[in-house]
Amino acid sequence: MALQGPNPKMKRIFLSLLLLCLLSPHSVRPQPLKIPDELSRYYKNLPFSMQPIAVPEFPQRSVSIAEFGAVPDGITMNTTAFAEAIASCARSGGGTVVVPPGAWLTGPIRIESNINLHIERGALVQFSRRIEDFPLVQGLDGKSRRWIITPPLSAFKASNIAITGAGIIDGNGDVWRYVKRYKLTPQQWSDLIASGGVVSADSSEWWPSMEAMEGAEYLKQRASSGKPLSRDDYAHVREFIRPDLVILQECSGVLVDGVTIQNSPRFHLRPSQSENIIIRNVSIRCPWYAQNGDGLDPASCRNLLIYNTTVDVGDDGLCLKPGALGENQKPGPACENIMIIDCTVYHAHGGFVIGSESYGGVNNVFVRNCVFSETDVGLRFKSYRGNGGLVQNVYIDGIQMRGIATDAILFDMYYAGNSPDVEARKDPASHTALPVTERTPRFQNFSVKNVVCTGAARGMLINGLPEMPVRNIAFENVSISSREGAVLADAEGIILRNCRIAPETGPAVKIIQSRSVSIEGGTYGGARVVLSVHGERSGNIHLVGISAADVSGAVELGAGVKPDVIVREK
Repeated sequence: MALQGPNPKMKRIFLSLLLLCLLSPHSVRPQPLKIPDELSRYYKNLPFSMQPIAVPEFPQRSVSIAEFGAVPDGITMNTTAFAEAIASCARSGGGTVVVPPGAWLTGPIRIESNINLHIERGALVQFSRRIEDFPLVQGLDGKSRRWIITPPLSAFKASNIAITGAGIIDGNGDVWRYVKRYKLTPQQWSDLIASGGVVSADSSEWWPSMEAMEGAEYLKQRASSGKPLSRDDYAHVREFIRPDLVILQECSGVLVDGVTIQNSPRFHLRPSQSENIIIRNVSIRCPWYAQNGDGLDPASCRNLLIYNTTVDVGDDGLCLKPGALGENQKPGPACENIMIIDCTVYHAHGGFVIGSESYGGVNNVFVRNCVFSETDVGLRFKSYRGNGGLVQNVYIDGIQMRGIATDAILFDMYYAGNSPDVEARKDPASHTALPVTERTPRFQNFSVKNVVCTGAARGMLINGLPEMPVRNIAFENVSISSREGAVLADAEGIILRNCRIAPETGPAVKIIQSRSVSIEGGTYGGARVVLSVHGERSGNIHLVGISAADVSGAVELGAGVKPDVIVREK
């Protein structure tokens, strides 16, 4: 008897069985996590003592989200399948939850202890464009007095966790973010308006909805009543409350390896109040106009290694945020024992950043061998009165910069929350002292060496407080080509050793109300005036190994500054 072709029903059964076999736990065999011996070299020659961070390890058990009904068509919601796959693997003692190639649409995902969420190459975890798919919650612990939108991807008080693979995590951030008109071309602005949303009365901003645009003012008015804000208050403006894309809060033993994290509603990757973290081979990206689109923002984290990571975003690139400690963290500096090595930052407000909150304190940070290309600021350290604390023992070695829009190196204790181009216009010469409090910013003991910047609006600005100068900053082998030179205002104990400051205009180094400044060797080509000193508090300024012939320029003294403030040494 001749064989007949399969009937449609049998064909569907066969295809289903074939798909199940392909995606079964027996065929899903992600490679064991192998962090090569490269880790050991990052701990060599550290300027401070730091114990190596243990790499998370997981049982060989693995499951695929497809086993729990997930469908990779970019249309089916897979929130339940993700949750069930993670819960099942966790109940069995942990292991790897595999996201195979495909477009996986989903709502919030929460990682549990002992889980490695492995996103394979060719997999796109696409978070929903429906804001209502992300519930309002009282913080990740369910106890906060402040309601938040559930983050797309999160972990809370989890230990031994990982996000790995070569896949993509996309936050659909354009659904949430507002856009400033000046950041777009006229055609882009016209297209954005045509897509929907609302425009502010002055036509300077586009918002996804009226609810989002009026959210800040609504919450401000409700808070002015003196009553705690209720869930209903937050629900009224839920489209204004943008979540961060990936939040790992109060976690220990964390690995993020290989994934691309993109298009966040707000910050992209934020480990918070967590310890013992390795972030490697990660790519973080979003449009440069993405408002508050920070890249990687460790907040109150200790024992952290970031390397081989690339950032191209709309706000700060690699940014430490030393704020409040978690309830399980021991007292001490909020950000401590941190290495950032072999990273590249393209567009961002700042390449490497600390602040603006600094009240939690920083100690022992090492940044080495990084490239910042066309960022607004290169090295950006910012805080302000009432939000400050002690930031010290920061070591920076081997930074290459090009095309910096404002300051190559910036210490700003008057940060006002504006974009760097707005902040750069502030006058550093009109400071008034205020009483010192526990929230006065204190930035001290920095070593910055082997830095090259080709192209910046200004080479350097130290903008300290008269009651608390920026102290003990040593620059060594720093070479900057810029339109304007270096400005030191309310600074103390500053050393420029073997540096090259080559401004197109103005003095190479301008000192305002600063003391104990030492310029030791180096070259200052292109400047008519090499050193300009202003302010009655300026004094004890040493020129070491620099003669008039060496600098081919002059020393300029402002009104009331006596010649003996300059000490020349051979």
